[in-house]
Amino acid sequence: MDEKRNITKAAGLMSIATFISRILGYAKDMILAVFFGATGLSDTFFVAFRIPNLLRELFAEGSMSSAVIPVLTEHQTKYGDEEAKRLVRIIFTSITIFVGLICVLGIIFAPAIVTAIAPGFLNMPDKFSLTVLLTRLMFPFLLFISFAAIVMGALNTRRIFFIPAVAPAMLNITIIAAVLLLAPGMEQPIIAVAIGVAIGGLVQFAFQLPSFFKNGYSLTPQYDFRHPGLKKISILILPATMGMAVAQINIFISTILASYLAEGSITYLYYSMRLIQFPIGIFGVAMGMAVLPTLSEHAVKGDFDSLRSDFSFALRLLFFMTIPAMAGLIALREPIVNMLFQRGKFDYAATIGTSQALLFYSLGIWAMVGVRIVTASFYSMQDTKTPVKIAVIALTTNIILSFILMGPLKHGGLALANAIASTVNFTVLFFMLRRKLGRVEGRKILSSFIKVSTASAVTGLISWFIIRGDMWMESGKIIEKASAMTGVIALYIAVYVLIMYLFRSEELTYLIKMLKKKS
Repeated sequence: MDEKRNITKAAGLMSIATFISRILGYAKDMILAVFFGATGLSDTFFVAFRIPNLLRELFAEGSMSSAVIPVLTEHQTKYGDEEAKRLVRIIFTSITIFVGLICVLGIIFAPAIVTAIAPGFLNMPDKFSLTVLLTRLMFPFLLFISFAAIVMGALNTRRIFFIPAVAPAMLNITIIAAVLLLAPGMEQPIIAVAIGVAIGGLVQFAFQLPSFFKNGYSLTPQYDFRHPGLKKISILILPATMGMAVAQINIFISTILASYLAEGSITYLYYSMRLIQFPIGIFGVAMGMAVLPTLSEHAVKGDFDSLRSDFSFALRLLFFMTIPAMAGLIALREPIVNMLFQRGKFDYAATIGTSQALLFYSLGIWAMVGVRIVTASFYSMQDTKTPVKIAVIALTTNIILSFILMGPLKHGGLALANAIASTVNFTVLFFMLRRKLGRVEGRKILSSFIKVSTASAVTGLISWFIIRGDMWMESGKIIEKASAMTGVIALYIAVYVLIMYLFRSEELTYLIKMLKKKS
């Protein structure tokens, strides 16, 4: 079986698992919208959750995946399974000490952290105090999710993708259970959500352990802090922190600025970001994680021709799947927000506010997913410094544009600044990778990108024209709305596939061949 087929199958499995997790995530968000709406109370939770969520990207899933997988792959390829298993125990012991200390400090200094991320809350003492409490309750989530990330990296190195990818669903299930079971009996119901987040991180970690142990791994403490593999990971992980988490840091900046805007602005940004995370997670994160072990193996063996070929294939296949999803979100943004969230305290005004942010955020989806593949290529060669240098440029772009655009466009301007910064991040990274590898099949990538973008734009316009109507201003009528949305999405997919077939898309042809072989 060729590597392209391996990558496609792995990405497919991860996409299915991620889809399950995202659906449960939206169920969780709909429940939160019903209970808390887009109010000052919901703002406190989303600000508090953004802190451990940002740190998760910085110290857990983002940097650990990018640093641990290439080094584990190298040790497994050069020194064998037993040495790789020993390295996993050393990593686990080190992370327990390091991240555990961060959690303790985070709980102690929670007031200072909240002041930094949402200074606008200082004028509202009750809101500020509640945000601090929620932050403290959720900090243990960081430790549990770090453990989950180590297990995920070890399993991915063994080409096991489904279990780690579906594990985040356990987090969403736990939060939903906490809201439904604990919130009604609490004086401050929002506290139940924070408790659910902390316990959910533990459940996400525990869910992967049977597969982890089955593959011969162990969590027995191993104190060897001078191990060359650990040293290499330590060197890679710091720059990887910024390079992998640039999107989260941009959101962090948006939160600070949004705390000065009208009440509900933070919530609009949160829900719209949750919606664009659907295609980013299903396609971008899945493909990035699926391709990293393969690219790492090519890099260890010095097979850069295969690395170039698999990078180009992964990026083209990613754009083929993601850009139509991006166009669909833009075209159907108001109906989607209405159907998913407009109920209870989440009214039509909240739908409009969220839809506006969704429009601008969506413009950067193609770049956000593309960055996953480009950075995976750098990380496979154990180069984490280049992405962080480019991340600084992207962050500077986001800050400058956020101040410029938040005046005329309010929260929508913050979303647009994020999209433009993501585009800058991808574009510069892509050309830096091209310079590093000499060539990356750029013409083939550009040709595919133009075909996909054209087909997506045409299909999106058709769908927008069909779906328009006053029904999307009202709450309720869920069955009618779901039926209309299902029909439009089915038509969207059919028209997109037809246009790509007429364009003689290589990616579509490859997928059809894979399906025929499977049948």
